[in-house]
Amino acid sequence: MATIAITALPAATAAATTDVLPIVQGGTTKQVTNALLFTNSTLVAPALGTVASGNISACTSTGMVLTTPVIGAATGTSLTVTGAIVSTGTAGVGYATGAGGTVTQATSRTTGVTLNKTTGAITLFSAAGSATAATFTVTNSTVAATDVIILNQKSGTDLYDLMVTAVAAGSFSITFRTTGGTTTEQPVFNFAVIKAVAA
Repeated sequence: MATIAITALPAATAAATTDVLPIVQGGTTKQVTNALLFTNSTLVAPALGTVASGNISACTSTGMVLTTPVIGAATGTSLTVTGAIVSTGTAGVGYATGAGGTVTQATSRTTGVTLNKTTGAITLFSAAGSATAATFTVTNSTVAATDVIILNQKSGTDLYDLMVTAVAAGSFSITFRTTGGTTTEQPVFNFAVIKAVAA
């Protein structure tokens, strides 16, 4: 057999869709076109290994299951799960920066406030504390009638009993009173909206 130098080999070119590729099967040479092999082919249970690059944005997922994936920092508009959402770290489960806001009462401790955020802090009007209950309304477009509102006292010398006495679509009411203090100050109440449904 004659020796052929590498430089004498024909230049390689990309296979055209009409090119015929020979395949030997069972001692018989068969012909398969390049288009049949590589155009709109379906891979059945392939082991892809590590994919270096590509675009899967146009793919349709059918029953795809990810087992213990490492997601990293993910973003999205919604997440639906059938099991529990748990946090094993120290950050906990809560609201991200930007979800909250602050507001201050304008003229009295029964003056309503507006804060269209799912969490935040309400600074009361400067007045003496009282053991007599008072109520004000928080107008909040994020609130549904089925939601649950969590309250706690963030600051203030006097200690306050806090109650959510009404929740409606677009608002909730806070009723409060001191446990006996009469300090003139501006205590701050924190709130968080927990989205809930009736059924």
